[in-house]
Amino acid sequence: MPSKQPSHRAHKLKGVARALRREMTPAEAILWLYLRDRRFDGFKFRRQQPVDHYVVDFFCPAARLVVELDGESHVGKEPHDAVRQAYLESQGLRVLRFWNHEVYEDKEAVLDTIWVNCAERSGMSSGDPSPPAPLPQGERGGKQ
Repeated sequence: MPSKQPSHRAHKLKGVARALRREMTPAEAILWLYLRDRRFDGFKFRRQQPVDHYVVDFFCPAARLVVELDGESHVGKEPHDAVRQAYLESQGLRVLRFWNHEVYEDKEAVLDTIWVNCAERSGMSSGDPSPPAPLPQGERGGKQ
């Protein structure tokens, strides 16, 4: 996880993460509606979170789970993504990767996969309730 002593690189990563939060992709914005504010069955997620020398799309500390959304910008970068994923997994994190079109076309399956991994990694039993089916309406859950 991130080191306790701030370095130039850590400071730079924080700036990159802030910029990425302001410029979320449409797929990230959709997923964030479901993951933010502990809406996702109480699991806390952070978006564009620095983890060591990488910035991950979404991170759930309780489950040590990273969720990455890949779009066209990742085509041709599979070797880099594989190295990045191997490093994160070597740190005890589980990395789930989804293509943006999966969020658009089968959001419920994406959310189910994330929930199953959160439940498994956080020690919830298989007898616990099924994943939540949040229906966000606007930023605060009210009508738009």
